[in-house]
Amino acid sequence: MKKQGSLLEILLVSLRLGLTSFGGPIAHLGYFRDEYIERRKWMTDKTYADLVALSQFLPGPASSQVGIGIGVMRGGLLGGVVSFIGFTMPSVIVLIIFAMIVSNFDVSDAGWLQGLKIVAVAVVAHAIMGMAKNLTPDLQRKAMALLALSVTLLWQTTVSQVVVIIIAGIAGFFLFKGDTTEKNPEFKFPVSKKLGAVFLALFFILLAVLPIAREITSANWIAMFDSFYRSGSLVFGGGHVVLPLLEREFVPTGWLTEEQFLAGYGAAQAVPGPLFTFAAYIGAVIGGWQGGLLATAAIFLPAFLLILGALPFWNALRTNPKMKAVFMGVNAAVVGILISAFYFPIWTSSILEPIHFVLAAFLFSMLVFWKLPPWVVVLSGAVAGLLFL
Repeated sequence: MKKQGSLLEILLVSLRLGLTSFGGPIAHLGYFRDEYIERRKWMTDKTYADLVALSQFLPGPASSQVGIGIGVMRGGLLGGVVSFIGFTMPSVIVLIIFAMIVSNFDVSDAGWLQGLKIVAVAVVAHAIMGMAKNLTPDLQRKAMALLALSVTLLWQTTVSQVVVIIIAGIAGFFLFKGDTTEKNPEFKFPVSKKLGAVFLALFFILLAVLPIAREITSANWIAMFDSFYRSGSLVFGGGHVVLPLLEREFVPTGWLTEEQFLAGYGAAQAVPGPLFTFAAYIGAVIGGWQGGLLATAAIFLPAFLLILGALPFWNALRTNPKMKAVFMGVNAAVVGILISAFYFPIWTSSILEPIHFVLAAFLFSMLVFWKLPPWVVVLSGAVAGLLFL
């Protein structure tokens, strides 16, 4: 009974995040930290930063993988599934309905959408402040964060974050190998290394077998599943990077038109949750609501297999004294990467006029000083955007 209660708690919390988390993957990590670390104390900042760092190494939607990992740690394998459903389903349902209605409307200049972008500025700024305080307490780690910020901002490629994290880990090994007295709390992790290896093997087997199955059969659903699975498997850098892959998979082949693709992209920008749910729109245009659900399962399946496969090994490594030193460097780099993403694209696409900065300051104060729940801040930002922007 206790586990059922835990699963219900995970579902309700992740559902609230799925309904209110606007602003893209970096903003999602800010919302997660506010809810799971600040309010609920489900894990420490160090453990959370370790999980964020791991998700940066893996292809797929980083924020969704972090959410799945938190759900697994809290409620086992079912906890990961429930956490994923709560965070992802709201935007999936909206995009499937939008695709089936086939409404074409432009939301790019909507005031409420601009307000939600400014909410993301406040949320990410708050998350950075908290993580920087805990993860960069000394000058060495502050310097590492500054270097990570500089490199990822000036060298904006899909591999820059991974390279910076690797270098930071190597630097941490040498700089902090004699200073690993900080303890990471132990987790009774519900996935064994043996089962983790099975998940990783399944990821690679599907990646190899699905294209073959597509060639030897004429089933459209296998072709769809292969295209979405491959797109979810081979992308680093979040939802915006997967869009060109999806465009190349479905527009030239005639599965949907360029106009349909762009209309869905506009709608995907206006809903909360992960941008990978854009796949639900494409699947629904092609095959109705069943196609939308199939596309969602296919594009997120690699994220499930990779995070469940990697977590058992990560959980063991993070308690090793040498690896603790590595993670001290990595966590400092994560702070720098978050600051870099805070400036571009979040700040540069949101703070365009003085009134935008004023609204961001009010929303930040509501979150940090008045301690209002994130959903209140999100609603306030949307209403203020509708009235004043």
